[in-house]
Amino acid sequence: MEALNLILTDMFGPAGPLMAVGGLGFLLMLIAVPILFKRKADPLDKLRENQRRPHAAGSERQALRVKGGGDKLEKYSAFLEPKDAEEYSAMQLTLLQAGYGGKNAVRTYHFAQFALGIGLLLFGVLIVFLKSQNPNVVMTSTSKIMWILGPGIAGYMLPKYWITRRVESRKEEITNGFPDALDMMLVCVEAGQSLDQAIIRVANEIRAGYPALADEFQIVSHEVKAGKERVQVLRDMSERCGVTDVSSFVTVLIQSATFGTSIAEALRVFSAEMRDKRVMRAEEKANTLPTKMTLATMGLTVPPLLIILLGPSVYNIAQTLSKISF
Repeated sequence: MEALNLILTDMFGPAGPLMAVGGLGFLLMLIAVPILFKRKADPLDKLRENQRRPHAAGSERQALRVKGGGDKLEKYSAFLEPKDAEEYSAMQLTLLQAGYGGKNAVRTYHFAQFALGIGLLLFGVLIVFLKSQNPNVVMTSTSKIMWILGPGIAGYMLPKYWITRRVESRKEEITNGFPDALDMMLVCVEAGQSLDQAIIRVANEIRAGYPALADEFQIVSHEVKAGKERVQVLRDMSERCGVTDVSSFVTVLIQSATFGTSIAEALRVFSAEMRDKRVMRAEEKANTLPTKMTLATMGLTVPPLLIILLGPSVYNIAQTLSKISF
């Protein structure tokens, strides 16, 4: 053991034995995880699953439709999906707002986190190993830990960062395109089309400029055609978008249908309000622009100006001092 300890210390430095123990534990974990996943299912669990779906055992075609084409990550669902129903629903809503509405989106998201975290962690171990082989590079224990854990943490957080940016960009796209969609919907309703026909027409027309908003309108039209209640469909759209303007629009439509008022009149008033809000948002961004440009202007203008004005004087002073010193 002492000889092995000396070898590890010579190869990896003082943290060599610790790195060896950690690598061995990680290797055992990689060996144990597939074994746990490949264990046979308990017959009682299969019976409970069949009892939850009483009509699932009807036919082979129905069973295939329920399974959805045989997802390769389905057998790892117990490991990849949250156990808490509230946490699962919150993650599913976040992915819906990001534009990922598949039934396996939560599972795929957690798999991406797990795969990127493990992959970049191994990449960090490889970097530390290659740097340790170079005699000109001296790495402390802290730097080794940072090089190993840093890429792993970054890989684990990368899908979350991507989803957050995706949600923000999608909300911004919906907010920017919603006033135009309302104006077009108002024109369609006043031309004699029903609200459902107007939604379909608007979805087809604005797809080139605002695909996220077009997808939401298309989902609404499909759900209404499938027989779902319109009020619930509109509320689901508001929840998927996560935008205040869309929530207000849904509230206006629900109140218009409840009290029997004209949808065209409600759309006319609401679309005018949305246009005013868009102008106010543009004016707000324009007013904040001088403040944002102040630091950039000072950083890019003042240093060159000082160099131009004070440079010759500083040079002359330096030349004079050099002559005096001699």
